[in-house]
Parts: sequence; structure tokens; C-alpha cells
Amino acid sequence: MKNIKELFWKLKTKNMSKKKRNAYFMAGSIITGLILLMVIIGLFYTPYPPTKMDASAKLQGISLKHIMGTDNMGRDVFSRVMYGSRITLIIAIGTVAFGTIIGSIIGAFTGYYGGILDEILMRIIDALFAFPSLLLALVFVSLFGQGMYQLILALGVAFVPSFARIVRSEVLRCKNMDYIESARLQSVSDFRIIFVHIMPNTKDTLIPSILIGFNNAVLAEAGLSFLGIGSQPPYASLGKMLSDAQSYLFTRPSYVMSIGMTIVLMILGFAFLGEGLSSSNK
Repeated sequence: MKNIKELFWKLKTKNMSKKKRNAYFMAGSIITGLILLMVIIGLFYTPYPPTKMDASAKLQGISLKHIMGTDNMGRDVFSRVMYGSRITLIIAIGTVAFGTIIGSIIGAFTGYYGGILDEILMRIIDALFAFPSLLLALVFVSLFGQGMYQLILALGVAFVPSFARIVRSEVLRCKNMDYIESARLQSVSDFRIIFVHIMPNTKDTLIPSILIGFNNAVLAEAGLSFLGIGSQPPYASLGKMLSDAQSYLFTRPSYVMSIGMTIVLMILGFAFLGEGLSSSNK
């Protein structure tokens, strides 16, 4: 009787976990899909030109004409959010791509070869990992200068340590498996073993980490641009727009909330997707 109860409980827990995982993944897909749809539509159409100013329409509230109102220069906030979301996503994609590629290469070679190469590079990675990503990005922004591409480079460098550690641990797990030993016996090159035989098997861990990286990149971009050291005019990311809107938090809260909620939804979308995929691998 006890074994039957334990089996029933395990099945119930497994079903609950699967439902929770599916709920996270569904919520993340819907939110991220809506954000991406808005960005794609914004490539071809916006209700108003994002930079068009109208002195007679400054700080208007939400209406049918301006569904998110207007800013302090009379520009349509929704049109600017459509444009700003694109800039924020470009920075996030560039950041995660840089961090993933460089980090994966470092992690793959240090994990596979080990030895002095592993010791030297991983000590450098550990030193970089000891600094918070935003603080590390601030250091690199001061070196590279301000701007969208400089921000991608600065954040990308800050993201390298986390991806290097993830890939290294996966390579260490895989490199002594039977199929890898078989490939070595067949005189397969190390390069092919690493990138054809081992790296595809890291996807279950790497893909959720990339989605979580998107989440962190959006948050980091918003924070740095809010401080005025991220993207610069004529580029208007969501963080830069939020920085411009902060002065009107009490006089025109809908102006600030429209931009802030877009950032929150973007972060939640990637977070739910990452959680749904990472849970499926447990």
C-alpha cells in the first residue's frame, strides 16, 4: 500500500511539474511573441514618425489618437516604444551573441584540453566573474566610449564569463564519454570532436542560458541607458526613453508607465521562456 501511495505521489508531482513548465513556456511564448510582433510591424509601419514633434500635443494622456499618450516634445509614445523596443532587442541580441560565441569558444577549449590553458583562462574568467555584470560593463563603457555598438561590446564582454563556465562544465561532462573515445580511436580531429560531437550536446543547457542571457541583457541595457551611458541619439532605446520620462513620473505617470511596462514585459517574456526550457531539462 505504501509503495502504491509513493508511486501515485511521484506521478502527481511529475504531472504538476510538467503543467508548470508548460505554463511558463506558454506565457513566455505569448509575451515574447507580442513584443516581437510589435517590433516587426514597427519596421514597416508606426502610427506616427517616432521623431516627429508637435508642440501643441505635449504630454497628452492616453487617447484613441495616442494610445500611450505623447512625450514632453509632443512625440507619440507608442511609435517611440515600437522603435525603442527594436533598438533594445538589437543590443540584447548583439550582447548575447558576442557573449555566447566568445564564451563558448573559451569554455570548449579549456574544458577539452585542460592543463595550463585551462588554469590561466579560467582564473581570468573567475576574476571577471567576481565583478557584477553592470559594474564590469561600466568599466568597458569607460574604455570603449558611449554608443549602441560600444554598449554591445561592453555588455558582451561582461557576459563572456558566465557562458564560458557553462560550456566548460558541459564539455568536461561529455569529453570522456564512450562516443568521444570512439571518435578519437577513429583519428577524428580535436576541432571536429569539440564542435561537431560535443557542442551539439550542450544545447539543453545552453539554450535556456541564452534566453536568460537575453533577459539580463535587456535589463542591463535599460539600466545603463537610464544612467545616460548607453545608446545615444539618434538611437532611442527603451532605457534612454525611460530616463527622459523619469521627470514626469508624478505629473504624467502614464508616460513613464507605458515605457516601464514594455521593459518589464520584455524581461518577463524571456524569463518565462528560459524557465520553461530549463525546467524541461531537469
